[in-house]
Amino acid sequence: MDTRPNLSAIRAAHARIRPFIHRTPVLTCSALDALVGASLFFKCENFQKVGAFKIRGATNAVLSLTDEEASRGVATHSSGNHAAALALAARNRGIAAHVVMPRNAPGIKVDAVRGYGGRITFCEPDQASREAKVADVIRETGASLIHPYDDDRIIAGQGTAALELLEDVPDLDAVLAPVGGGGLLSGTAIAVKSLLPKTRVVGCEPALADDAAASMREGRIVPARPPLTIADGLRTSLSERTYSIIRALVESIAVVEEDEIRAALRLVLERMKIVVEPSAVVPLAVMLNRDLDLKGKRVGIILSGGNVDVGNLPL
Repeated sequence: MDTRPNLSAIRAAHARIRPFIHRTPVLTCSALDALVGASLFFKCENFQKVGAFKIRGATNAVLSLTDEEASRGVATHSSGNHAAALALAARNRGIAAHVVMPRNAPGIKVDAVRGYGGRITFCEPDQASREAKVADVIRETGASLIHPYDDDRIIAGQGTAALELLEDVPDLDAVLAPVGGGGLLSGTAIAVKSLLPKTRVVGCEPALADDAAASMREGRIVPARPPLTIADGLRTSLSERTYSIIRALVESIAVVEEDEIRAALRLVLERMKIVVEPSAVVPLAVMLNRDLDLKGKRVGIILSGGNVDVGNLPL
C-alpha cells in the first residue's frame, strides 16, 4: 500500500499552517525570461517567516502532535533553516524546542535559534554525533523527534509552497526545485503531479553535492560527499522516504557548477532586486546553463530561501 503523503495531506497541512506562515509572492522578471527563453515564475520563499520554506513543514509537524506529545516538546538536529523553523513553530504552540547543533554552526544561525526560544545542545560536527546527541536529548526529555526532511508531516508541509504556486499560476509546463535531503522536492512533486500530471518536475543540485542525481542513476541512495558547495542548504543526503518519492515522481535531477550558481545569484540580486541564498538559485542556474527543452514554456521555480550573510555573499 502506498503510504506516501498525498494531495489531501498537503491541503490539510496548508489549512493547518495558514495562520502561522506568509503566503509568499510569485514574482516574474522579463530580463531573466529573455536570458532563458522561457516565462519564469518565482515562488519567493525568501520572504517566508524564518527566511525559508522550512517553516511550512516544521509548523505542520508541530501542530500535528497530540497535546500529550506536544507537552514534552520537540527535538531535532540541524545547523540550518530547519533549526530556526522548528524553534519558531514550537514557540507558536507554546512548547519547548530542543535543537542539536554542531559546534561550528555559524553564529548567525545559532543566534536565530536562540532568538526563537530554541534550547541548543552542541555536538561535534559530524552526522553520527548529531544523531547520538539528539537521541540523548529525547531520552532525557521525552521530546518528539522532528526530522528535517525524513518525515511525512514535513514533506506535506513543504508541498504547500507548490500548492500555492499552482493556485496563483495554474498552467505551468514545468516546476523546478532545489534538492538536498529531498523534503521540498518530494512535497513539490506530490503537489504538482497530483494537480497537473503532465507538468514536468525537475530537481536541481550542485555538481559538488550531486548525490540525488547519482542516486537516480544508480537506483539506490548514494551518500552526499563532503560539504564543499556554496549552496550549503543542499549538502544533505536523501532518505529512503524522500528517495522513493523522487524516484517515482521527478523526471530528472539537473546539476550545475559553482560558478554557474554564483552567476545566477548575481543575476537575481541585480535583476530582481531581492536577497536569496545560493541554494535558492540553483534551479535558475539550471535554466540558464542546461537544455531542458523548455524554450517558450511556462516554468515555476521555488526560490527556497534568503538566509545568507550579506557581508559575505559568495559572488
